[in-house]
Amino acid sequence: MPLQVPEPARSCQPVGPRGETDFRPTKPPARGVRRMPPRFSRRMLLGTAAVVPAAGLITPAAASTARHDLSSQLLDEWAAAPGAHPLIPDISHAGYRGGERPRRPRVVANVKDFGAQPGVDAAAAFTAALRYAGDRGGGTVVVPAGTYRLDSPLWIHWSNVVLRGAGRDRTILHFTKPLDESYRPNLQPSLQSRWSWTGGQIWVMSAERKAKSEAEGYATSEGWLLGETLASVGAASRGQRTLLVDSTEHLAAGDLVVLETDNLPDAGVLRHLAGDVAGASGYDWAKRAPQLTAGSGGQYIQYASLQWPVRIEAVLGERLVLLAQPLRYDLRPSWPSRLREIGPTVHDVGIESLTIRNELRPMTIHNRHPGSNGLCFQAVHDCWADDVRVENCDLGFGFTTTKAVTLTNVAVGGRSAHHSFACRMQAHDNLVDGFEIEPFTEPLPTGALHHGLNLEGLSAGNVWRRGRMAEGAFDTHRAMPFENVRTDITLVNKGTVGGSTASGPFFGARIAHWNVRVTGGAPYAIDLADVAPRSIGIGLQGLTSAGSGLPRDFAGDLENATYLQDTAPAVPDLYAAQRSCS
Repeated sequence: MPLQVPEPARSCQPVGPRGETDFRPTKPPARGVRRMPPRFSRRMLLGTAAVVPAAGLITPAAASTARHDLSSQLLDEWAAAPGAHPLIPDISHAGYRGGERPRRPRVVANVKDFGAQPGVDAAAAFTAALRYAGDRGGGTVVVPAGTYRLDSPLWIHWSNVVLRGAGRDRTILHFTKPLDESYRPNLQPSLQSRWSWTGGQIWVMSAERKAKSEAEGYATSEGWLLGETLASVGAASRGQRTLLVDSTEHLAAGDLVVLETDNLPDAGVLRHLAGDVAGASGYDWAKRAPQLTAGSGGQYIQYASLQWPVRIEAVLGERLVLLAQPLRYDLRPSWPSRLREIGPTVHDVGIESLTIRNELRPMTIHNRHPGSNGLCFQAVHDCWADDVRVENCDLGFGFTTTKAVTLTNVAVGGRSAHHSFACRMQAHDNLVDGFEIEPFTEPLPTGALHHGLNLEGLSAGNVWRRGRMAEGAFDTHRAMPFENVRTDITLVNKGTVGGSTASGPFFGARIAHWNVRVTGGAPYAIDLADVAPRSIGIGLQGLTSAGSGLPRDFAGDLENATYLQDTAPAVPDLYAAQRSCS
């Protein structure tokens, strides 16, 4: 049986206009307990919350008499068992260092001092300035106002480096060539270009990750370069924060480790990520989801195990550790799990106050895109972008196997795009806060698709909030992303949901659409009651008909709920509300 230590319920308080909460310091640790520094701490919550049974949810009958405050009741229900609610995911830890503001380093370089000037290729000067900062342990590289020509992409391989312009309307980085031409082609055997969904003109990842990708022809792995096993992990329940391990000898408070769980051929892990609904047992995983399923002959190496980076809050003795956030899924005795070193990576990189402008080229047909991309974070953690606009792109902002990356005040504009945002390959706990997809200046040509807010590939804990979308849809792109939230968003709703059919189900459990305003009337991919297991929709406004318009993966009762249709909820922003709970 999993170790069961009661966890105190949270109480929720009103939040400020930006949904920010101050976190009070915790009590000093007991003798023999090694705790992470206060800047990482989020309250000492031990053990597992009692799981709220689905039968205990507010019923539709009760909802009809309490519509004015049902969202508040649901929030209180979540707070009584944070991390263990059957429908509402815990996204209170999303973003840079669990929701903290970035710590910006001092200025150490100006790109003009390294030779950047208008009218000539400045890529070498930018790279030299970034390397100068990185080689000195970090710092801010300033890009004064102006338009800078770059004929090749910028790689940021160093932690604690910030590239800061003078404002996205004043500092323009004009990239003259797509990645196909400035770096290398990246074609699958089908001739589809991988630059259609990953890669960036500014690309944040470790040099080791880049070297491995190049050695593999970008055709095999994309994620963490995991190191040694630090401890084996015993059984535990979703929502729990204390883990029983075989030894804490190699673990310390503050460590970011990767919790790895084997994804076995019986598809038990996959059924669990689908909420253990009845239809998941009857689903033919090997046939319908070969990319996800071990033993199918077509499994992606990236999906051979669940890989969730998580910080250790405290070491509680020789066999126990406390995590900084609750487990997103069970750890069962038949699913071997371990804590591993995260391996070579990059952290605390920021991109601020600039526009990435691609040379205007015609949009291509679907998935033949040459890589006129924006900003990509890959196999990195605790990074950010603020006040950044991407123009004339195939992919705007990409999260590929990331942890705790925050985007604030970002926009995608110019001609039609393929993916404005892509969150893929087990990208976890990222936050997009204050975003816009502008009206396209050139429409999609025949044979092209625009997706919008993409989630895929077993990604979890990700949040889009406070957004405006003149283009695009809520694109849940198969390979079963789970426990993700889109909240306080206004959209026209005219994009397309995609994903390879070999990637299996569109939705894992606990996808929440909360306070969503559709101005174009289309219900497409908004109300997920007919398709998404253990999902929840709250305050879905402006829909002119029912149904998601998506094909269904799982038969039977999906055990989900939709409340407060066409009503602005009393709790307008699920992320801000959860952050207010102490």
